Amino acid sequence: MKKQLLSMAMLMAMSLSASAQQLLPYQNTNLSVEARANDLLSRLTLEEKMKLMMDTSPAIARLGIPQFQWWNEALHGVGRNGFVTVFPITMHMAASWDDTLLYKVFTAVSDEARAKAQEAKKSGNIKRYQSLSFWTPNINIFRDPRWGRGQETYGEDPYLTTRMGLAVVNGLQGQTFDGKPMSAPGVLAPASSQAPQYVKLLACAKHFAVHSGPEWNRHSFNVEDLPERDLWETYLPAFKSLVQDANVAEVMCAYQRIDGAPCCSNARYERQILRDEWGFKGLITSDCGAINDFYVPGRHGTAKTPAEATAQAIGAGTDVECGSVYRSLPEAVKTGMISEEKVNESLKRLLIARFRLGDFDQDKNVPWTQIPSSVIASKAHKDLAEKMAEEGIVLLQNRKNLLPLKSAGMKIVVMGPNANDSIMQWGNYSGYPTSTTTILQGIRKYVKDAKYIPACTLTRNEVSESRFNLLTSADGSKGMKATYWNNSEMKGEPVATAMMTSPINQSNGGNTVFAPGVNLTDFSARYEGVFTPEEDETLNVRMGCDDGYRLIIDGDTVANVWKGRARVQMLNKPISVKAGKPMKIQVDYFQKTDMAVMQFDIVKNYTPTESQLLAEVGDADVVVFVGGISPSLEGEEMKVSEPGFKGGDRTDIELPQAQRKVMEMLHRAGKRVVFVNCSGSAIAMVPETENAESILQAWYPGERGGEAVAKVLFGEVNPSGKLPVTFYKSVNDLPDFLDYTMKNRTYRYFRGETLFPFGHGLSYTSYEYGKPTLKKVKSEERRVKNEERKMKNSSAYSLSFSLSNKGNREGTEVAQVYIRRMDDAEGPIKTLKAFKRITLKAGEKQQVTVSLPRQSFEGWDSQTNTMRVVPGKYQIFVGGSSADAAKNVIEVKVK
Repeated sequence: MKKQLLSMAMLMAMSLSASAQQLLPYQNTNLSVEARANDLLSRLTLEEKMKLMMDTSPAIARLGIPQFQWWNEALHGVGRNGFVTVFPITMHMAASWDDTLLYKVFTAVSDEARAKAQEAKKSGNIKRYQSLSFWTPNINIFRDPRWGRGQETYGEDPYLTTRMGLAVVNGLQGQTFDGKPMSAPGVLAPASSQAPQYVKLLACAKHFAVHSGPEWNRHSFNVEDLPERDLWETYLPAFKSLVQDANVAEVMCAYQRIDGAPCCSNARYERQILRDEWGFKGLITSDCGAINDFYVPGRHGTAKTPAEATAQAIGAGTDVECGSVYRSLPEAVKTGMISEEKVNESLKRLLIARFRLGDFDQDKNVPWTQIPSSVIASKAHKDLAEKMAEEGIVLLQNRKNLLPLKSAGMKIVVMGPNANDSIMQWGNYSGYPTSTTTILQGIRKYVKDAKYIPACTLTRNEVSESRFNLLTSADGSKGMKATYWNNSEMKGEPVATAMMTSPINQSNGGNTVFAPGVNLTDFSARYEGVFTPEEDETLNVRMGCDDGYRLIIDGDTVANVWKGRARVQMLNKPISVKAGKPMKIQVDYFQKTDMAVMQFDIVKNYTPTESQLLAEVGDADVVVFVGGISPSLEGEEMKVSEPGFKGGDRTDIELPQAQRKVMEMLHRAGKRVVFVNCSGSAIAMVPETENAESILQAWYPGERGGEAVAKVLFGEVNPSGKLPVTFYKSVNDLPDFLDYTMKNRTYRYFRGETLFPFGHGLSYTSYEYGKPTLKKVKSEERRVKNEERKMKNSSAYSLSFSLSNKGNREGTEVAQVYIRRMDDAEGPIKTLKAFKRITLKAGEKQQVTVSLPRQSFEGWDSQTNTMRVVPGKYQIFVGGSSADAAKNVIEVKVK
């Protein structure tokens, strides 16, 4: 009886407690998110406010606030969070010129992200990269091919970047293709008809503003004297559109300064432009470590202390800090550097964002939480990755119609360092695919006995064959076991373990941790495995480490760089091995400050001669050379010890000489060569246009890239990709990398002769454009998001032209429309304003219509220093590339 009474009392107490909790306004889902945020804000202490403004936001138990991670990645698939679907890099997806397909891709990405986040939530411990705020898309304009992070962007054009960026944000945030909120399709409906409309995820437009390298000096670099025209016509349009047309939830401020003020404390950009002029209601997050740059010696130098830096950032409107400087927020408030009211302004935006996600509400009321884990790396998503890979491959050259290849009766040899490299295909900021099809594997689905000859590495005339696959852990699992400690002495309990199943290549570039739960700096690791050789040979243990390492083989320390601080130390240690004799391999590593790098592999090195290579090629009908570069050479703030690369950027844009020599040799020997180039951006390949009959730009094509490349090579897919960047002939044709003005940059201003122009892309058929015609259409109305007004699109036009498929097979053409103001001598040569993908059967002819609203004619007016439609004469160009469009031109007078 006593037990029953006790149980009843407990139930009543729980019920009363729940009822009391329901009375708290911030827990009432019938209230607006703003009202809920205001109530919760009033209950927080200053210390709690500080914690909620950090990217790793801990739970606040007394108020029922769950933990939250603001920093998550989804550049081209959910990143750094275990097994997922790995789509092609964004530059590859931009080359599809298919924003409809891109919207489907990021709808799939957001499905996987929600399912992953729900799994983490159920585990009771949400780690970094496991929450609902995703710092993508990167909509910076790729002004210079030397920038290592260009692979993360959607190219060099403001309009194309805008179209693709809108598709990404709408897909991530669970909005319709035109930016309207939507309910979760195919999952449970909200429990109550009064339930709020929840967003699926928070997307983030980055990096604001005027950012596109270099990587090596970004913590101190100042963009100054930038013409207002370049700012408003080139660097800002995509940001403005994502704010006003897609209601993007977050904007990330960049590392560098503009006119002396760091982007993350730049009041002109954050307050005046972003909030006052554009009406942005979302939150601003710092890039990781950017607030440190305010006061760390040798960087921006705008603050003397962390508290002062915190006050500067929050004062300008930076709401979330990725880093640890905001820990000084209480000090900044107490010393009067910033008011608590200003802090509340920022924190309120964060709370509203979390309420919009349903982060404080029961799962049954949030439909997006019902997305099942079965969507993760599902067949449907993998097929979508392959479709996008197919559409983004660009046929640059096809002399004598060598492509498509024949799978029967043709002897094919595959060569090159990227042919059998699965990791290269993943690009940067990727997750882990459950499987990857390499380009070699894809080709062998058509030609089973296709011979593979590596021929060279990316940058050297030698061949390195990895033997990492012969390593096993103590329990027999493939690979090496990694154990991590959050100190540099390997003391105490480990914080994480992992299995390394491929050659180790870890770094904290881009503020990336080695494993969930491991410190960004000041940590140590041990990698252990048993190496069992298959034959007697001399191998090399290849390592690259910063700060310190020990290599221990069978208990003997054979290399030791453990004392002091060492910048990246390279080791290439020869070892003699005996077939079947196991060797115990142990690598100890520690890291103290700044950059962390750990690279390890066991390889067989040798340098083949030309006669050896030609003998191996033999009487092959065609050599498919798969080369280019790799994300291991270009990327964010990297340490690369190869000539031609600096900090993740490139100092030249030519194909590495080692690969060039192989193709020259093949050409001299009379071999027909197909060059498949893998890179994140443009490569200057002038000799390759002579040494290879056909050139295919395959980018970093994702986990299903091997199938996609092979389908194009053998004609199962007719290529339709178009270049989102200009391919130049030489770095000598470019302005200084530090010059942010657009003069002589991109197709819009470049006056020289290109190798392959922006928008270029061949097909296995040919297309013919008819003369375009233009007519005025009825004025339209368009509501601008975040503004209580409507803009009339007076003087809108309808552009029409015929498009014919003159070949004998079906194909898809991307018709491109460019505009130029004729009396604007300082303006762009031409600017993309519309495009449309059209599929035509062999011999088919279609009449194509493209809408050109009044905004299509908007540009910089130097008389008023504003963006507006300047009355006057305009040229309209139509064609299959920026160069071809010059052949079909009409003029129109716009009032």
